[in-house]
Amino acid sequence: MLKERIQKLLEQIDGEIFEEEKEYIEKNGLLPNKKQISDLKVNEPSARFSDVYIERSLKETDELISTEAESFLDKSVYILKENMAEFLYIESKWFDVIGIDAMSLEVDDVFGTYEAMFGLKLKKNEETKIREYVKEKGIGETPKYNLMFNQQDGLWDMNLTLNDIKGFDENMSIGEVLRFIYKYLFQLVEKTEKK
Repeated sequence: MLKERIQKLLEQIDGEIFEEEKEYIEKNGLLPNKKQISDLKVNEPSARFSDVYIERSLKETDELISTEAESFLDKSVYILKENMAEFLYIESKWFDVIGIDAMSLEVDDVFGTYEAMFGLKLKKNEETKIREYVKEKGIGETPKYNLMFNQQDGLWDMNLTLNDIKGFDENMSIGEVLRFIYKYLFQLVEKTEKK
């Protein structure tokens, strides 16, 4: 599925990709029509979510507080800890590549940990591979996350505690956190889909 989404991406773009996709294209020989890897322009990571759509809402009521511009990505993710009654709802065309429609980010009221929630488009029989990957990339014996297959949507509903993933830092900007999650999920999907 990742392979098909990358091929579709190559058809839609004008040679502009990011490092994760470039490496995948090289590894899997996906260049169309005698193109060379040098024909592809690798964008700066900070440009990944230039198309982002962000809503800030209240957790308790889902009431919309505001819709934010791309510049909101430069704010520290710590803003979620300062406003624990809020969550962020985020959409981007790049989420399609990794098989999610949207993502929510918030800070857990009880534990004060940063949480990412999304539905992941992977097959139901991939549970063991998903759990192995989360454990491998986690800090400590048992990284905190919730994973449940949603029969109705055919998605894995996942709630991931970012504090338990190697490399996460609450001093990151929101944009850096989104790129961190994107890379994490890209690698998860790639590893899961390997035979």
